[in-house]
Amino acid sequence: MPRLTELRWRPLLLSFALGLLSVAAFAPVGAFPLIVATLAGLFRLLDNAARETQAMPGAKIGFAFGTGLFLGGVSWIYVSLSTFGGMPAPVAGLATLLFCLFLALYPALAGAVFTRFAPAPGWRRPLFFAALWALSEWLRGYLLTGFPWLAVGYTQTPPSPLAGFAPILGVFGISAAAAWLGASLALAYATWRARGTTAALRGPLLAIVLVLASGALLREIRWTEARGEPLSVTLIQGNIPQELKWRPEWFNESLRTYFRLAEENPAQLTVLPETAIPALYDQLPPGFIDALRGLALRQNGELILGVATGNAQAYANSAIAVGAAGLQRYDKSHLVPFGEFVPPGFRWLMDLAQIPMSDFTPGAARQAPIRIGALNAALDICYEDAFGEEIIRALPDADLLINLSNVAWFGDSLAPAQHLQIARMRALETGRMMLRATNTGMTAIIAADGRVVAKLPPFTRAALRGEVRAYIGTTPFVRGGNGPIVMLCLLCVALLWRRNTVS
Repeated sequence: MPRLTELRWRPLLLSFALGLLSVAAFAPVGAFPLIVATLAGLFRLLDNAARETQAMPGAKIGFAFGTGLFLGGVSWIYVSLSTFGGMPAPVAGLATLLFCLFLALYPALAGAVFTRFAPAPGWRRPLFFAALWALSEWLRGYLLTGFPWLAVGYTQTPPSPLAGFAPILGVFGISAAAAWLGASLALAYATWRARGTTAALRGPLLAIVLVLASGALLREIRWTEARGEPLSVTLIQGNIPQELKWRPEWFNESLRTYFRLAEENPAQLTVLPETAIPALYDQLPPGFIDALRGLALRQNGELILGVATGNAQAYANSAIAVGAAGLQRYDKSHLVPFGEFVPPGFRWLMDLAQIPMSDFTPGAARQAPIRIGALNAALDICYEDAFGEEIIRALPDADLLINLSNVAWFGDSLAPAQHLQIARMRALETGRMMLRATNTGMTAIIAADGRVVAKLPPFTRAALRGEVRAYIGTTPFVRGGNGPIVMLCLLCVALLWRRNTVS
């Protein structure tokens, strides 16, 4: 039998397939139990490799899993670079591949540490695996401005019983729980195969049932409560094609589209998407903002418009609120590398693309909520809602969350549905309703328990009307952020870390 340090392609191919299959656990497919099964398979491969106590087999297995996961799950990056960014297809393909391979280094690191330092076979190994997996996801969401997309915890939005842990431990805590469930199932199966008796399954299966039951019970707890009267809202989905949006001849069409939809769907709060108008705020036609303000004042409310502010030398990705409370503004603070700012040394790469306004100035990390009558709303723009610890900066002062997005850059891909799932997790973590106004989809109203109350079909020009409530109170996650789960996972690794090298 060959040594595990001479791993052949079959385990790596299986690990790659497991990673690729994991994409179906996320939206839009949403087969949330599947992630437990694929992580069980990954644990089984790593558990076998751990007999050698060498890091390299685990690194290869983790890298293969991550490569499958990210190539399948964030393939929409190619769409943004090539189809809409104008980058030559071979260059866009290579850039996407290299990015996915870079992301795969994080599960590779988790796999390497597991196989090198896993505790003795038994119940400790699933805990060690779960802690390492959650830490690798947190690290991926933190280093180099972070990319927390496809954290496995996002698969567990309602109706998953694990959603109950979101207000306490956040998305990475759910990732740890899902990884532990998968590893525990794999261990129980291996024990059953080795001993041939069901008695050995009682302990692991009881623990699994208790975790699932605890999550289901926690879903019934309401950490926050609604206050005040319902507020009428209109979320406008302009459906302006990305390939036409920045053409001068389409400028007036954009103005007419958004004004007409706002005029025909009056509400106390009207929200337009990110960069709804393809121009700087000061370049808008005279009277246009006054006309929008007039629409808001009809309801004694506010209208929020996504538009760039500043000048040709320094401009911000902003949301401007006009209405009864006067002029209010939010500037996006967490910018997307290559899409909204150019990292040092990569100007040559962006010169190959045709992405307008790709070097924004970031806003302040902490900005005051937008006032809407008696309600305070925390705004975030596009990709910012992928960072739960940044969203909670405005809490508990904010009663409502509002996201303005333009995911038209990614076409009819997995990205819009995945982004909606991320927004649902933010609602769960904070106990606040979340509004999403997008250019092409998914425009939606999300309840404080993560349920989608209403949404528009993608790629339709329409307005979504509904009501929202202000929510007061504080979830444990709002108080502690990711700190508690990160410390818990670090403590778990420190206690279980095998210091000797004898298997």
